[in-house]
Amino acid sequence: MSGSKIDIVPVSGKGGLKAFIELAYRLNADDPNWVPPLRADMVELLTPGKNPFHEHARMQLFLARRDGRDVGRISAHIDELALTQPEKQGMGPGTGNWGLLEAEDEAVAHALIAAAEDWLRAEGMTRVLAPISLSVWEEPGLLTHGHDHPPMFMMGHDNAAYQAWVESAGYEVAKKLYTYDLEVHEGFPPIVNRIVKSGERNENITVRTVDLKHFDRDAAIFIDILNEAWSNNWGFVPFTEAEKAYAAKKLKPIIIEGANMIAEVDGEPVAFMMSLPDMNEKLITMRGRLFPFNWARLLWWLRKPRGANFRVPLMGVVRKYQNSRLASQLAFMMIEYIRRYAVAEHGVKRAEVGWVLEDNQGMVAIAEAIQAKMNREYRIYGKPL
Repeated sequence: MSGSKIDIVPVSGKGGLKAFIELAYRLNADDPNWVPPLRADMVELLTPGKNPFHEHARMQLFLARRDGRDVGRISAHIDELALTQPEKQGMGPGTGNWGLLEAEDEAVAHALIAAAEDWLRAEGMTRVLAPISLSVWEEPGLLTHGHDHPPMFMMGHDNAAYQAWVESAGYEVAKKLYTYDLEVHEGFPPIVNRIVKSGERNENITVRTVDLKHFDRDAAIFIDILNEAWSNNWGFVPFTEAEKAYAAKKLKPIIIEGANMIAEVDGEPVAFMMSLPDMNEKLITMRGRLFPFNWARLLWWLRKPRGANFRVPLMGVVRKYQNSRLASQLAFMMIEYIRRYAVAEHGVKRAEVGWVLEDNQGMVAIAEAIQAKMNREYRIYGKPL
């Protein structure tokens, strides 16, 4: 069968989209560490008019077929906002992306990648960064270390064979992203506690929890700080106003007040830290479907996710305080307050921080200071077209 002709077919219509989405469930069915995404979320992700990413992006989905069967898939896409970023920060003019790769074997993977590259060339692109599925704010990178355990919420999981297949298609590593695992129930080292206590004595610093009654306001603070704080980071693409509103709507049902912090200096919001319960612990049993009963189970669990692990997916400090002692002090204060709350109220024993760029020295130093251990590595690859 592996020698049979492979046909690459552009996806169109609801039937094609359904086939594109469903293929991942079949190809990953035997992987105990793959977490099936909710099908409704995948439809929303890939549908213009539902996901504001498509307001500034072009996309084409492809299916690979062999002997009448779907055997692989890939997305090719161009983010117009990414094209406006400085090339030294990873994106920039002429940079397209592919993502959502699934393939039965190396021949299928190579045929899909070639089809994505051809589409990007036809659209005027001169280089590719991949995999990015679909935006850098969603699931960037290919999992290359950490296949032996499920990812936490909003992180990807890939067949371990994909690394060799991608690299044999001529791709070289552009950037590595890390996640860090840490035990939280016993607290952090004494030096971290001293830094936190020092911050508590500083009358100019206030660290507060988010307020769900005013969540639109606090979500806007999160994203405004993120846009400003990350603007010089590799791979950065700014959130639009529509994406701010969309993110707030998606996040509100899973935000727990005591586990999300905003730090202020002299009354000005200057830093934030987001922490989310690991919904993947529940999603892995749902096989991608909320109905007829899983939605009620998930909502009930979110009311009090006792014993759940937590993930810190995002934090930011405004640029004027970056590379200062205050920046690390605010980070330690927020993560310690989140730790105290999560342990006391939810019985949390383990948490995860990330993703973190490999050369983000400040965040790597914070992870080391709290004795976190790198548990997963993702790679974003580059190739000229």
